Amino acid sequence: MQTNEAKKSSASSFFMKIVKNQCFIPLATLLLLAVFNLIADPSFFKISLGYNSAGNPVLSGFLITILDSGSELAILAIGMTLVTAATGGQDISVGAAIAISGSVLLRVLCGTNSRPETLQAPIIVAFLVSCVVAMLFGAFNGVLVAYFKIQPMIATLILYTAGRSIAAWINNNELPVISEPSFTYFGEFIPGIPIPTPFFIAVACMIIIGIVLKVTNLKLFTQAVGINESSSRLNGLNPAFIKVLSFVILGLCVAVVGLIKVSRISTINYSVIAKDIEMDAILAVALGGNALSGGKFNMAASIIGAYVIQFLTTTLYKFNVQSDALPAYKAIVVILLVVISAPTVREAFSSMTKKLKVKEVA
Repeated sequence: MQTNEAKKSSASSFFMKIVKNQCFIPLATLLLLAVFNLIADPSFFKISLGYNSAGNPVLSGFLITILDSGSELAILAIGMTLVTAATGGQDISVGAAIAISGSVLLRVLCGTNSRPETLQAPIIVAFLVSCVVAMLFGAFNGVLVAYFKIQPMIATLILYTAGRSIAAWINNNELPVISEPSFTYFGEFIPGIPIPTPFFIAVACMIIIGIVLKVTNLKLFTQAVGINESSSRLNGLNPAFIKVLSFVILGLCVAVVGLIKVSRISTINYSVIAKDIEMDAILAVALGGNALSGGKFNMAASIIGAYVIQFLTTTLYKFNVQSDALPAYKAIVVILLVVISAPTVREAFSSMTKKLKVKEVA
């Protein structure tokens, strides 16, 4: 039988393994937010079944809102994680790129008439066109970073500044409106399914990226380039191609979120759509414990971080925090979480626990 000292050592070792896991911080934060809401107002977790204007059953509640809006952020976090890992920088143009993608989608669906009675093209065709456009803009950012050696945040500042004007120009500064009910399914609910469609889209994206990372060397190559570009080149990799590819994948994620965004309201507001979403996507990556300087990454941690950010946002709205003060509250909380999850803090904590173990043995 194990002695008490052996049991304590085993329990301590198990605890350390949990704490060292990169998903620990975002999961612990999620748990803390859940406990806070449970104590402050248990009704936060209430989920009710109702009916929408079309008479279809739909679930509603704060948790459903988190699943719904958090799914957009989770999709973006997938692409942002790859860009961060490969380049050691972040893309701040994703909000503007979503506006462009959504505008292209509506342009193809509406044709020359901003208020068509019927769709001028199948939704899948319009979506594929928007994907191509978003990926091209992603490639544009990637080329600036990979071949012209421009720092990612500066390179993407170009599209961040001009993107929404480009989106408005695509539709001649008009606000196209889609009257086809089936178009709203992507951003709201599929008839007969009470769970928001964006959650299923996000799950599909997670499965796809999971398979890609499992059966290809994308993760290995991306991390190698992010850790040491010169060394990866000597080992036969093309760092420039990997960097451009990461931006192209982020562009594809942008197109998916663009579809969800415009589908929700069947139109677009160029100056408001996806406003500041790039900041939340970057925070999700950081909260997942991924180094913003590039290198190793954990995709699952980034995705969990995205839902934590949305959980925090929804909690603040629940307690009537004014919208103009929301970023300040969020920034304070996120700074604390990011500092706690920083590698240096983790190393300091690990060193401290080792010293305590040595003292116990002595």
